[in-house]
This record gives sequence, C-alpha cells and structure tokens, in this order.
Amino acid sequence: MRWFVISLGAIALMVAALLLVTGQGVWTVLWLLVNGCVLIGAIVFERWRYRPSIDRSKGRWQPTGERFVDPGTGRLVDVFYNPDTGERDYVEVSRKAQIDPGRR
Repeated sequence: MRWFVISLGAIALMVAALLLVTGQGVWTVLWLLVNGCVLIGAIVFERWRYRPSIDRSKGRWQPTGERFVDPGTGRLVDVFYNPDTGERDYVEVSRKAQIDPGRR
C-alpha cells in the first residue's frame, strides 16, 4: 500500500511536469504538484514521525504477563510496562521462547 501511494504521487508529479511543458492550465499543474508532493511527503515522513522512542534503560520496566500475536508481523509479542512513565513496550518473543514458554 505504501508503494502504491508513493507511485500515485510520482504519477501526479510526472503528469504535472508534462502539462507544464505542453503549456496547459496553471491551476491544474499547481493542483497536481501540490497533491503529488503531499502524497509522497506524507508517506516518507509518516515512518519517521510516528516511531515511538522508548528508552528501556530508564525506569522500572515490568512484564505485564500479556502476550499476543502482532497482526502486522504475525510474531508473538510480550508487553512490558514502566510505572514511572506509564509507557508500554512491545518486545518480540524469541523463537526459542515460543517453543519452550517456560524460558525467556
């Protein structure tokens, strides 16, 4: 989906350039340029902006006992909680721990 949206943005920019070269309407070119830049910019900066920065070296991280399969990756995840900050962290369980749940 990410590459599809980037492709749409690139197509909008290419069509805008083509229309600009052929001397078509300025408003159409401007509209395509803005939309192409917004699509590409939103996707590129989305990954950078919404990545949580969790510092596991600070605070008292405690396991909550919660485990679930992450729907995005299909991997088993343990949930940890820091009562000092209220942060939660999701840590992938190693394959060995999945085979032998008694070990971590």
